[in-house]
Amino acid sequence: MKLKTGVLGLGSALMLAYSAGNISLAATGSSQQFGPGNMPANNLAAWPQVQSVISKDPAIEAKVAAIVAGMTLEQKIGQMTQPEIKSITPDDVRRYYLGSVLNGGGSWPDRNNKRGTAADWVALADKYYEASMATDMAVKVPVVWGIDAIHGNSNVYGATLFPHNIGLGAAHNPQLAAQIGRSMGKSVRATGIAWVFGPTLAVVRDDRWGRTYESFSEDGAVVRQYAGEYVKGLQGSFMDDGNVIATAKHFMGDGGTDQGKDRGVNLSTNAQMLNVHAQGYMTALAAGAQTVMASYNSWNDKASDANYGKMHGSKALLTDVLKTKMGFDGFIVTDWDGIAEVPGCRNDSCPRAINAGIDMVMVPDAWKAFISNTIAQVKSGEIPVSRIDDAVTRIIRVKLRAGLFGKKPSENSYAGKQDALQDRELARQAVHESLVLLKNDGAALPLARNKKILVVGKTADDISNQTGGWSLTWQGTDNKNADFPNADSILTGIKAAVGNANVEFSVDAKGIDVSRFDAVIAVIGETPYAEMYGDIGPSGNLRHSSRYPEDLAVLQAVAGKGKPVVTLFVSGRPLYANDLLNLSDSFVAAWLPGSEGKGVADVLFRTTDGKVAHDFKGTLSFSWPKSVCQTSLNFDETNYSPLFKLGYGLNYSSKTKVGKLDSKYPSGGCGVTNAYPVFNQADRATYPLYVVSGNEQQAVGADLNRVLNMPGISVQTAQVNSQQDAKLVSWSGAARMEARAAQGKAIPAFASKDGALSFDTIVATAPAGTVSLSMHCGGNSRNHCSASVDVTEAFKRLAGKKEKQSIKIPLSCFTAKGVKLDSVDVPFSVSSTAAFSAAFTNIQIVGGAAKDPDALNCAELK
Repeated sequence: MKLKTGVLGLGSALMLAYSAGNISLAATGSSQQFGPGNMPANNLAAWPQVQSVISKDPAIEAKVAAIVAGMTLEQKIGQMTQPEIKSITPDDVRRYYLGSVLNGGGSWPDRNNKRGTAADWVALADKYYEASMATDMAVKVPVVWGIDAIHGNSNVYGATLFPHNIGLGAAHNPQLAAQIGRSMGKSVRATGIAWVFGPTLAVVRDDRWGRTYESFSEDGAVVRQYAGEYVKGLQGSFMDDGNVIATAKHFMGDGGTDQGKDRGVNLSTNAQMLNVHAQGYMTALAAGAQTVMASYNSWNDKASDANYGKMHGSKALLTDVLKTKMGFDGFIVTDWDGIAEVPGCRNDSCPRAINAGIDMVMVPDAWKAFISNTIAQVKSGEIPVSRIDDAVTRIIRVKLRAGLFGKKPSENSYAGKQDALQDRELARQAVHESLVLLKNDGAALPLARNKKILVVGKTADDISNQTGGWSLTWQGTDNKNADFPNADSILTGIKAAVGNANVEFSVDAKGIDVSRFDAVIAVIGETPYAEMYGDIGPSGNLRHSSRYPEDLAVLQAVAGKGKPVVTLFVSGRPLYANDLLNLSDSFVAAWLPGSEGKGVADVLFRTTDGKVAHDFKGTLSFSWPKSVCQTSLNFDETNYSPLFKLGYGLNYSSKTKVGKLDSKYPSGGCGVTNAYPVFNQADRATYPLYVVSGNEQQAVGADLNRVLNMPGISVQTAQVNSQQDAKLVSWSGAARMEARAAQGKAIPAFASKDGALSFDTIVATAPAGTVSLSMHCGGNSRNHCSASVDVTEAFKRLAGKKEKQSIKIPLSCFTAKGVKLDSVDVPFSVSSTAAFSAAFTNIQIVGGAAKDPDALNCAELK
């Protein structure tokens, strides 16, 4: 009861602080007061002290100190450890004193219960909590469950999915984000979970990054406006059952990596890091964000040559800046196996990260070894006991502030309630406000309701496409409409607006007489992706049609037929779409609107009495490119020349005409590169993976939880370089795995000159038979060609080595045997005649790599 008294006192203080609404940001030598509408300008010269609305409570601090003083070293390290639910049992929480658990994207209670109810989630949450109350600790410390609720409680079946952050940023309504945060808190609490890994505060500077849609804007000031409101919505004052712990992530600079590479290097100057990438943290911390997640990226200050290295191991950023200068007194958690990003570290061991300021370590699978290693490192003096005590103090402080002591998950008033997962009207409003009208030549919009409408395009009736990544599964893939029971596709929304009898749908518009209709609505765009998978890559460009030619084809099938064409472009980032714009009378950037397809239709049609109920409100929070290689296109850069500027957006009163655009484009990639992707997380669709056994074949697909079993071979997701980046292939008989395109592709000159087929691997079991690697060209035509090399000995040499190894095979080994590089449909096919097991990733063709010292010699390959 005494613990609860302290938390109630804190809550009352928080309510007063929120009502005052003032934020104090004090930089060295200066002090200013900022309130709503008077936020700090982005011209800071030094890292500021941020005054959180949650100040230290002496009663809580005394309780924390007493608890920590009574803990053993094993109990402390357990509190710092966060495994994934697939890797632990409730009894593990008890035995190892685990402080937290998490579920990754596509991980659900009962292993693969994708359609689990709120009650199913709560039942497991209670088991973990009860286990934490059954330890032999003097004071029982409750376990806390964390989840990636990215745009709603997005991992849970039946939950409302809001527009992704890029759409919310286009709405320019931070108070709407606060409402969504409050709604998400209730939804997450309904599943028994009390901690959300969000909001994402990245300021994206290169739209090739696969997480662009998780950002509110390329403008740090916009992110700053949203961050505090979102945190307030999630956390409230920790007085309401709908409040959850918020996480400001990823600290810091994840949106500014060179060439938009996930986990890459940020080359910002100190001033840019402070005044662009750090802006969201100013208001998030001021609003009381209790946890911060470290980022995968590195920071190398291009102006001063100061190299801070990987953020997970940077004491200068985690401790000196975040904890000391900015005054953050919550705890820092790693990203998934993030400590392994630090040089000299592994998934299960990283003293440098803990000494740098990491408090809780997300170690999904290797958590037992991590605990053992860390205990040994403390005993040896490699990690000071004082650093451990500080980390555990911060963790328990947050748990007390959040009111987690003395109340199991099922005792929350929202626990197990299915209706708490839904907030469809709010989501529908968010869709209304997020849509951006880029073109409306001839005033094709709004459409009348009493007209015959032809709807075309792959995304019209595909809820998975409109929800994007982080939707039920990590990548948002391997979902069907039936997996979204409380959702409407855009097609459903259109039918609801004008009536089923007035709508006809065709995915590709083949054989359709357009003259029978009054208007055409084309719903096209990107397919789902998330981190790593979504990167376009340095060799890629922003042209949408090069990756999705079916979208260009469907517009070509309906345009120029005398009927207005309205295009709804569903995407996670701005993309070069001049060719698509030219084929459209009206063009709407719909972003990733989430589960409420009716929200899109609401804005397209007049009411039955001819009025406009919902006009377009959204304006661009990201600049829109006018050429394919404008991969760094931001409002505050020199030579700023977009097609549509930051803040652009039409409404039904606008008179702007876009007209005919230049749609010429270079066929090659952008920037300097010598690598052509075959298969990796960034460009998985270049050559999809297949498994072939006898006359049977199956696509490997992107479902990370699926284990594919066929006679003689099985495939499952594994890790070589980073989280779930590889495919572990296990042979028990004759079979093969290959990367194969539907049609042959020419290997670009930048990759083929002195090129080598390169891939990363970890060989789990040495070959018991013959392993061959082949390349094919020409498909099934009479120009078919192929060549094979024997790589058995190469794999035998690598067997048993736990660290990643790279294999490079000169292209000349294949071309000498007849392969033509102008039409390669299978650039990588590995087969075995007997037992063999290895993980593969980062398969690419690299120009110049044939001359590398570690490239294999063709003479040694039979």
